[in-house]
Amino acid sequence: MYIVWISIVLGLFAALLFVNFYFRWRVIKLYHYLQDRQIEFKPEHIFNRRRLREEILPQYPDSNQEIVTFVNYIHFSMKMASALIVLITVFGFILMYYSRYES
Repeated sequence: MYIVWISIVLGLFAALLFVNFYFRWRVIKLYHYLQDRQIEFKPEHIFNRRRLREEILPQYPDSNQEIVTFVNYIHFSMKMASALIVLITVFGFILMYYSRYES
């Protein structure tokens, strides 16, 4: 059973790395698009969608889709990374429990 738990933790760690690199690549690609068009906004616009809709999107009507996609990618990557970190931590505690009682 210990080997199964180690495999799960290693798989989750690999998933965390994959998600990190995949979304980093996607976010950087969109970031370069926004930067090339000199579209700038602050972090509070990323975390407050109402302010984003009211203050930023009207300024750049031709890039609305890219801005919203960028913000969605940031939100999704944060949620996915948080969930995977919690899962890895939980399985790490389970592994510590099993290693203590199987020795």
